[in-house]
Amino acid sequence: MTFPMARARLLSVTGLLAMAVASPAPAQPPSVHPADRAARRLAILAAEDRRGITAGDLATIRAGLRSGDAESVRLAVRASGRLERPDFVPSIVPLLAHPLPEIRLEAATAIAQCVTRPAQAARAMIEQSFTALTGRLRVESDPTVKSVLGESIGRLRYTTSEQVEAAEQALFELAGRSQSADDRLGAAAGLEALVRISSSVATPSSTTIDLLRTFVTSSGGRPGGASAAPDARVRRLALTALIGAGSLDDDVIRRAAADRDEQVRRLAMKAASSARVGPSVSDLLDAGLADPAVMVRIEALVALHARANRSVEHDGEPGLASDPDVRGRACGGAVHAAGEGEVHVALTAIDVLADCSSSAEAIAVLERFARETEGVESARGWHRGAHALVSLAAAAPDNAAPLVEGAVHSEIWHVRLYAARAAAKLADSSTLERLARDGNDNVREAAIEGLSAVAGHAADMIYLEALDRGGYQVQRAAALALAGTSLPEAASALKGALHRLVEENHDNSRDVRTAMADTLRGIGVSADPRTADSPTASGSELAGLDLPQLTATRARVVVSGAGVFEIALLAAEAPISAFRFARLVESGYYNGSTFHRVVPNFVVQGGSPAANEYVGSASFMRDEVGHWPHVRGAIGISTRGRDRGDAQFFVDLVDNPRLDHEYTVFAQVLTGMDAVDAILEGDVIEKIELLTGP
Repeated sequence: MTFPMARARLLSVTGLLAMAVASPAPAQPPSVHPADRAARRLAILAAEDRRGITAGDLATIRAGLRSGDAESVRLAVRASGRLERPDFVPSIVPLLAHPLPEIRLEAATAIAQCVTRPAQAARAMIEQSFTALTGRLRVESDPTVKSVLGESIGRLRYTTSEQVEAAEQALFELAGRSQSADDRLGAAAGLEALVRISSSVATPSSTTIDLLRTFVTSSGGRPGGASAAPDARVRRLALTALIGAGSLDDDVIRRAAADRDEQVRRLAMKAASSARVGPSVSDLLDAGLADPAVMVRIEALVALHARANRSVEHDGEPGLASDPDVRGRACGGAVHAAGEGEVHVALTAIDVLADCSSSAEAIAVLERFARETEGVESARGWHRGAHALVSLAAAAPDNAAPLVEGAVHSEIWHVRLYAARAAAKLADSSTLERLARDGNDNVREAAIEGLSAVAGHAADMIYLEALDRGGYQVQRAAALALAGTSLPEAASALKGALHRLVEENHDNSRDVRTAMADTLRGIGVSADPRTADSPTASGSELAGLDLPQLTATRARVVVSGAGVFEIALLAAEAPISAFRFARLVESGYYNGSTFHRVVPNFVVQGGSPAANEYVGSASFMRDEVGHWPHVRGAIGISTRGRDRGDAQFFVDLVDNPRLDHEYTVFAQVLTGMDAVDAILEGDVIEKIELLTGP
């Protein structure tokens, strides 16, 4: 499949048009040399990458907004939004009427992003943004721009119930005059965002709830409508909003559970776990355990577990009091699923069994897996036993205690890490002390976190030793464990470790530096004033950025044991992130790293050279949030706060709308999503290679 064909496929799935992908700028006056245009565009990108820290950077971006070069305008509009400065809104508003739809689309997205931080956005600016967006929505003809306008209206940080009601009305009107799937998508995305972001300001009206229910239960999102991929997203977003609003009923859930779209069925399982839903939906969860889609079976297990816990915690709550066997059914379902051939279903079931201490059958299953020896020392054979050991430690401590020692001596460090987690549940300080001196820093980190909870400051000397380790993750865990220490040597050890990190001057040590400084201040010792400083991107690394070429670039990711998947770089959406990823790929940076985080029905994350979220590329990346959604297969940059990505990436396993406009999307899976689904914790990225052409 050629890239243009693949791109068209992507856009049909996400509801975006080809305007979302970089294309040659419209013809320019003969007096404008192509090299000058390219230099101007690069200057805008560099100013954005520096986050407009100087007057010159801000002037460059503002000049771009007034440029005669359409591509420069588009880049400047997007940069303005990413600065998240409300004072840019008046400069962007006129561009909502730009002749080119791709610029109007960027303007709508940027306006909402400018006022995304409540502390910075005054009420008047919110109202100005709302007026501009709704005014444009009334006259807009392009379906994709209308969709983005609807979502942007829902994203505004409203401060009064009157503002929320006005936003609801605007989105209801958009849905009422719906002429395309994009219209419905815009209304659904806007309402989902509105419910999620503004629920503390006002609860959704009954009219909004009825519209969301109609979106979920009607064919194609409306009565008599034909089903299409965008309408599947409409149903997902609407059901997500209803779950967030707590406005569910049995009829909606039953219809969703029978939906042709597996993600809608998955959300139906999640909805059925709500305490507000009656026991009559329990049969849906039982059916969900046998659904052909893995994601639905996983969600059914989690939902049954959640209902069981709520029935215990809220005894007598309407709907649950009449379902007394929910705990037994949850544990019975998990016992059966633990033997599934699909590993992610089995691991979810094993984790759920941690709460089944009263079930002899559950204890027997956990002990059998924890004692299993065949294949447990292989890269893809250790997971069930390791998970079972931790669950057994919670459900039957006496049964688990004799088995921890074997895991401590495993050749696979992941197994030793799970041994540390099990030892923490068992309050086994002796085992934790040994593992806190393990040769792998990830094992040390887990052991120190457990030891801190079990032994507290009695193990301070062990924490001090860890400050000399190379891994940021273990240094951070040690610094946190030392909080409040009275050990005389602690202050000098912490100051020495902090000084080394400050002198090293790596962006991605910021978390450990902050932890050390906080601990020092807590014991009355001043910290290096440069602790929170991070080097500022100079933009020099953008030299050589060729947007047209990057837009036509794909990458092939080969994962040991899981398979191969191919991705398209979204250079028009996140040019700097795509460019930096491509450069790291060319250098071989990712080869041999692992997927260290696997969360079923959420994401898989990898790309750390130390298989840990605190260890990545030394220089932070700037977020490039945009209008490409976090749909299944979207690839984003993992961060620990705004503009703090360190080149680790994640793949969305399901649609994750709460990540939209918060985490950069720089690529999308084209083929091989089944390989992504098969990834297990610890799987190695054998290689990533760039591809161009057909």
